[in-house]
Amino acid sequence: MLSALQHYLFCPRQCALIHIEGVWSENFLTAAGEQLHKHVDSKHRETRRNLYLATALRLNSERLGLTGVADMVEFHLSESATNENGEVIATQLPKRNGFWCPYPVEYKRGKPKASRADEVQLCAQALCLEEMLGVVIHSGALFYGETRRRMDVSFDEKLRILTLQTIENVHKLIKNGKTPSGIFEKKCKSCSLVDVCRPKEFARCRSAKQWLTEQLREMKK
Repeated sequence: MLSALQHYLFCPRQCALIHIEGVWSENFLTAAGEQLHKHVDSKHRETRRNLYLATALRLNSERLGLTGVADMVEFHLSESATNENGEVIATQLPKRNGFWCPYPVEYKRGKPKASRADEVQLCAQALCLEEMLGVVIHSGALFYGETRRRMDVSFDEKLRILTLQTIENVHKLIKNGKTPSGIFEKKCKSCSLVDVCRPKEFARCRSAKQWLTEQLREMKK
């Protein structure tokens, strides 16, 4: 799932609990985010003169092994299918004339974060759209419910590399099938899985190997 990328960058343990163990729990933060997404999804599809809005758009990438749903993809009318560099940037849409440039928009509760987790999730959506539509997408946007503003995101080489690395790491995590140990951090307080994860308790736990090593050390004294 595309959402696993954001979960992984927030916390690999959270990602494993959700996507390996199937654990989920709501808190007021996740509930607020769910309401925001429902509001966006309720718009369905809307057409203006030079703009076509598609919400809850199913995405898929066979090459990257990704699937998910885009909150919204704006299609902007373009005079040409290619740009000045010869890149294909626009596609044709059913029952619509002209060429249309896709522009993914992801809606998030709260405000912009210090990490690039949201940007990676958005970039992964763009990678899926590029494969599905045969185009190049240079940018998208993140809309934050707390600030009520959009943040433009450029899908530059640095972000694309980070996104591909994250995709690879998530595949390895899920294939391995093991949930990482818990480490308590400040961000844990905002996680809806904190009561299930119990990072403070797990951080104090010793592994069987550690316990055995300590016992052998005591016997040698």
